Amino acid sequence: MEAAVKPTFAEASRDLLRETVLDAVGELAAERPWSEVKMADVAQVAGVSRQTLYNTFGSRQEMAQAYVLREGDRFVAAVESAIRSNAPDAQAALRSAVEVFLLAAETHPVIRAVVASGGAGDEFLPLLTTRGGPLVAEVTDRLGQIVVESWPGVPEREAAVIADCLARLAISHAALPADRPDRTAKAIAEVLGPYLDGVIRELGQA
Repeated sequence: MEAAVKPTFAEASRDLLRETVLDAVGELAAERPWSEVKMADVAQVAGVSRQTLYNTFGSRQEMAQAYVLREGDRFVAAVESAIRSNAPDAQAALRSAVEVFLLAAETHPVIRAVVASGGAGDEFLPLLTTRGGPLVAEVTDRLGQIVVESWPGVPEREAAVIADCLARLAISHAALPADRPDRTAKAIAEVLGPYLDGVIRELGQA
């Protein structure tokens, strides 16, 4: 078994810098609308210069996008555990996955701030919805892999369909909740569950 390759000092430093800055983004975005947060504010909280922010992320918009993608990745990690632990019952797995996602979103400080404001004047809402392409793509890819690994044999096309629908519905309801997480999760599972059940049954008959 090959030993894990350790990151170089430069790579570790870059990763630490990114995490520190993105933590600062989250802290500030939870306190006030992102439209009111300046690069100088982030630099001050992160303890770096504004030029370092531009060198690392390119722009304020790209920095916000990086934050959204990081948080999305963290949400999917929790979803993966929920799916794998309920894999024998496909609908239960979907329901648990969506509920875990929505509960995490409900308690996430930035998403709570966006929801509380109704999205008015907050530049984070479009990153989650109308301009959420990178987030949807990232979450969909991860979910597709989880589906294939949890139910071996599921064709990539069907896995992609399930993952895409699951990602879009979960993200949409997280950003603009219409009901309690458990009720929303149950409704989504009732829609997508039969499709996944059908795909799994076909595998058993093949």
